[in-house]
Amino acid sequence: MKKIFLSLCLLGVISNASSQEFANAPKPFGPVPTQKQIDWQEMEFYAFVHFSLNTFTNKEWGYGDESPELFNPSQLDVRQWARVVKEAGMKGIILVAKHHDGFCLWQSAYTERSVKNSPWENGKGDLVKELAAACKEYDLKLGLYLSPWDRNHPQYGKPEYITYFRNQLKELLTNYGDVFEMWFDGANGGDGYYGGANETRKINSLTYYNWDETYKLIYSIAPKTLVWGVGPSEARWIGNEEGRAGKTNWSLLRQKDELAGKVHYTEFMSGHEDGEKWVPGEADVSIRPGWFYHSVEDDKVRSLDEMVDIYYESIGRNATLLLNLPVDRRGLVHENDEERLKELVATIKADFKKELLAGTKIQASNTRGVDSNFGPQNVVDGNKNTYWATDDKVKQATIEFTFNKPTAINRILLQEYIKLGQRVKAFSVEANVNGQWKTIANETTIGYKRILRLDRVTASAIRVNILDAKAGFVINTIEAYNAPTFVKEPQILRDKNGLVTIKSEEGNAVYYSLDGKNPSEKSTLYKTPFIYNKAVEIKAISRNTKEKINSAVKTAKYGVSKEKWKVISVSSGDDKSVERIIDGDANTDWGFGNDENKLPQTVVIDMGELVSIKGFTYTPQQVGNNLNLISNYELYTSVDSFYWDKQSEGEFSNIKHNPIEQIKSFTAVKARFLKFVATAAVGKAQTVSIAEIGVVE
Repeated sequence: MKKIFLSLCLLGVISNASSQEFANAPKPFGPVPTQKQIDWQEMEFYAFVHFSLNTFTNKEWGYGDESPELFNPSQLDVRQWARVVKEAGMKGIILVAKHHDGFCLWQSAYTERSVKNSPWENGKGDLVKELAAACKEYDLKLGLYLSPWDRNHPQYGKPEYITYFRNQLKELLTNYGDVFEMWFDGANGGDGYYGGANETRKINSLTYYNWDETYKLIYSIAPKTLVWGVGPSEARWIGNEEGRAGKTNWSLLRQKDELAGKVHYTEFMSGHEDGEKWVPGEADVSIRPGWFYHSVEDDKVRSLDEMVDIYYESIGRNATLLLNLPVDRRGLVHENDEERLKELVATIKADFKKELLAGTKIQASNTRGVDSNFGPQNVVDGNKNTYWATDDKVKQATIEFTFNKPTAINRILLQEYIKLGQRVKAFSVEANVNGQWKTIANETTIGYKRILRLDRVTASAIRVNILDAKAGFVINTIEAYNAPTFVKEPQILRDKNGLVTIKSEEGNAVYYSLDGKNPSEKSTLYKTPFIYNKAVEIKAISRNTKEKINSAVKTAKYGVSKEKWKVISVSSGDDKSVERIIDGDANTDWGFGNDENKLPQTVVIDMGELVSIKGFTYTPQQVGNNLNLISNYELYTSVDSFYWDKQSEGEFSNIKHNPIEQIKSFTAVKARFLKFVATAAVGKAQTVSIAEIGVVE
């Protein structure tokens, strides 16, 4: 059996043997990966760690004026990070060594804005050094993130800062051992402290850093380091922060166009079929809504459903998966995050427990030179360096697997031999069910790895049809599995009047609890929507009654319902539809502001009674291509709508690329009225939208 390189499952056994050279072996076609890129792609799954001053200021992006003295974790244990990562099957950790606020987690010789001026370990600590040692102990690779943008540095935007930036690169790449990936964020330039200037500084991210020279510096110091992000990188962002690659995903990129500013980031999800350079995709996502830790997100860890989808839509779509773990104020990976990782590991491991094609009869419609060295048996031989190949001009062919007896399957895994390039443009999968061939999948690219989740079929045979390719193709692996039935969590909804609706997949029963206890099939059976307008924690499960399998527990927390809420004034926009912002439905939205009614724009809400609150939430528009996102805000409260107190102001950091519910906390106050002011928008627009405004009680 060819064991899959599923980092997550710890199943893979990777051969180090070199592929045997044959006289009539296929030649490389188009751009091909370097060995460094192949080694990187074979890691498949690794961790991101965001932990810095933002963890202690409750921000996503620091402004650059925060005191280093705030950094003081009480139980910092990088060995715990490494253990959690290793047990999840991940192969490395990329640490955010310096984020946009400029605070450094190592003892940099070039700035005082670092751990040296924090109370942690009396200013003697070096977090990068400690993590490097932990990675070595747990056989993990170390990667580093160094923000090009520095909102603290007084010289940012000037040539002097580039010298500073490169000096810090030298420190990180020479003092901590091998670095498998250097991560450069695309967020560059904007408002900041800048040594006290408190101004906005715009730069051209393609030219300011002189990336060609910066990359030469990196490779001269650390030739084994793969560089990701801005500039002539060796791997690309996948174009979203949801961890999802496109169904079509080429490892190629028109990088010359990208460096000329001619490629929109949304194209990164699929890459370019005609790209001139091998630049595979890396899908990054946080296990929580935010990248840094916020205690209000302890109950908002991504569901098991979503984590499983992310796995299949990243690693299963020819990308690597970079999963962020926001280390908490103690300096630990939170137990809720660790628990979700364990559930994910168990699910994926069960999905790929037994491979089903190794014992089948295999035949192909074409084999290169009628040479058994390139025969179809190679796709199940467990050797990553052998492959089934066709003649050069053959761009369509079929490989068929016949079982000894009808066999149930619902997963197909395929891999191209990418050392010779990515070639397949379209393929299908058929199953022979009761003597009839039935198409069960029509897909496009394969690349390093493609995993298909299919409806379960019981087949006497299956065949994979390569329908179109750039050249004669080279298929390294084809595998099939019968994964256990996965029951998706139910969806819990509550409207402004307190009406609770719980939805599940058709045919599944739903059980729920209102007392905070995990439900079982002995709990209350959901039948119809019901009213519950008090503060409550609802927990629910879906149950496949036929197979007696339960979903993971879905949890939804609600404060007192918004039935008494009403919008009493708006500075612009349609006052007839403004109630959408308090209807409890994030899929409805309302907009205000335009070229005649420029920002700032205001909306005032009456909550109907005096309420004790300690924060507010803004959910941006969720549907559409242009989400009209608010970037900066002010929030005021009042008990009488005459006298107002400002409770919060600032920015919704990173909302452009992560347009999720924004949660802002403040000291608890009693209020009846809210005044929300949109002071600026993403992209300097004048029209902004709101899907929902809420409060944290």
